Order: sequence, then structure tokens, then C-alpha cells
Amino acid sequence: METKTQSLRERWAELKESNPHLRIRNAAEKLGVSEAELLASQVGEKLPNGEIAVIRLKPEFQTILGRIEELGKVMGLTRNDAVVHERKGVYLNPSLNSPAIGLFVGEDIDLRIFFSCWKSAFAVNEPTGEKSRKSIQFFAGDGEAIHKVYLTSESNNHAFELLVNEFRSENQNTSEEVSPDHQSETELPDHEIDIENFRNEWINLKDTHDFFAMLKKYKVTRTQALRLAPAGSYAVKVPNDSIRTICQLASEKKLPIMVFVGNKGMIQIHTGEIHKLLDHEGWFNVLDPDFNLHVKMAAIVQSWIVRKPTADGMVTALECFDKDGQQIVQLFGKRKPGIPELEEWREIAKSVE
Repeated sequence: METKTQSLRERWAELKESNPHLRIRNAAEKLGVSEAELLASQVGEKLPNGEIAVIRLKPEFQTILGRIEELGKVMGLTRNDAVVHERKGVYLNPSLNSPAIGLFVGEDIDLRIFFSCWKSAFAVNEPTGEKSRKSIQFFAGDGEAIHKVYLTSESNNHAFELLVNEFRSENQNTSEEVSPDHQSETELPDHEIDIENFRNEWINLKDTHDFFAMLKKYKVTRTQALRLAPAGSYAVKVPNDSIRTICQLASEKKLPIMVFVGNKGMIQIHTGEIHKLLDHEGWFNVLDPDFNLHVKMAAIVQSWIVRKPTADGMVTALECFDKDGQQIVQLFGKRKPGIPELEEWREIAKSVE
């Protein structure tokens, strides 16, 4: 195993030499391993400044997350293959007592956490000139990154060191055991679905959170549900550059929106206005001081405007999907329970249909 680790560490070093700006997720893909395996290969390695590159932490995820507030203002990063969501803020109002589901509900850091797939955690020091970029990173059993917390210039570095020392694992192995994630959805043929009752239940929804349970009840995938939606404008297929159009209009009108990005272990939400938008090398970006979004436009294969009835009136979303039918990003107008959706948001959504 040591030979394999040494080999992986050396191969990554060679790759970084020829591609100094290559991100670890892309490096792992090129080397044919998971990101967690690649990161683990650097456990214990000393950086030129004397710091340790990677330290394994105890897999006490809820406890560690409950202490992140001590770090002050940090940057939380959640991504999937197509979209990266970065939000700066303080980790406030945690709800982490359940072994399966956790929450942070703050104006800046707003997270929905699904712990069943979480497996490992690392403290990471990435060299960036004289200093290093410090983070705590969490991974699933298949080695995919779930969530990363990066220190900023406003973070408490001393609190970070205390946290790492307290949760440092006795296991500092340089290899990581991963197991493939085989949880792919099997789509039933349309004729096996109770379409009439499915549509009636959609029309009579009272809460957007009931939508997922409804999909499970009728055994439909999300994209199948949109195809089989009730007549009218409950689900309208729209161009795949609609996310750019909607963001541009929201920016121009200074309309606050909600941006949801997730993977199997985390959903991260930004609520607020967006301002600086930029297209660069196939990526559409929001580049604001406390919120960055990066969308790989070619990865969007389906886009839909989706409407769900609630006790507060209709709620409208843009939902974007990849080639496997996985939802990669979701946009809403800013709203809270008990308050109807903003009419300006509805007009923006309607404009791409």
C-alpha cells in the first residue's frame, strides 16, 4: 500500500509541475482516483514553511461542524460536477443533533446536511506563496468532496489550530479506502406511473417541501415528474442558457434570489442580490464579495421553469439538470414562509419561457 501511496504522491507532484493551476478535483480525475484518495496521499507531508499539508481528523462530523462558528467569517464551498457554490459568512444557528440530517440557518451560511454518506474529514494547508490556504474538508465514502470550509482574512487562525489539534485522528494513514456509489435512480416506464393521481396531488400541494415525498410516493424521477406535470405551466422546458438570462435580469433589477447547489451530502443556499456576472472559458460566474457561483454551461442538458402550489400561493423555480438527470442548480426568488412570492421574480421566470 505504501508503494501505491508514494506512487500517487509522486504522480500528483509531476502533474502539478506541468499544470500548476490544476484544481485537486480535476487532478484526481486525471490520475484515476477520488479526491479523498489524492488528498490522503499528502497526509503528514511537510510544506516548505514547516506546516503539515494534510491532517486526518476524527470522523466526528456533527461536533466539528458545531465548532466552526469559533473560526469566525469563513468561506463554505459545496459543489457537484457542474456547479460550484461559495458563500462567506459565520456558521450560525446549527441544528446537528440528528444522526441523519443537520442544518445551519443563517442569512449568510444556509445549509441542509445529509450525514448518511459522510465518511472522512481532513485539515488541509495548501501552499500559496509565503502563506498557506487553510481549510477543513469533508468527504463521502466514494471519495467525493461533500463540503469544504476555508479560512478567510477575517477568520480566527488560532481557533483553527485549536480545532485541528483537538480533533486530530490517531489514524494518519496516507491511503484512503473508498467504495463506489451505486445509488443511481432507475426510471420506471411512464405507463407504470399513476399519472392522474400524481398530477392531482401536485395541483393540491400546500408546501414545496412535500414535492420530494410526492416523487417518492409515485416512484418518479425528478425529470420524469417534470415531463408528466399537470397541464398548464406547472413545468415548462426552457433554453439551457436560461440561468444566465435570469441571473442577468435579477442583477439588473437588484432582485434578491435564492441559489441552491447540492450533492448527495449537502445543499448550500445563497439568498440575496447578485451583482458581478462574468462568462469565462465555458463557465458562467457570479463574482460578488461574499458569494461566488461557477456554472459549467455545457453540463446543463435540461432546464425547466417549475411551479408548485403552496399555502402562500404559487412558488416558481428554475431547475437545471445534467446528462444523468441529476439536478445541479436551482433558483428561486427570495421568499420566506407566510410571504407570497415576489411578482418581479415571476415575471423574470416567465420571460425565458
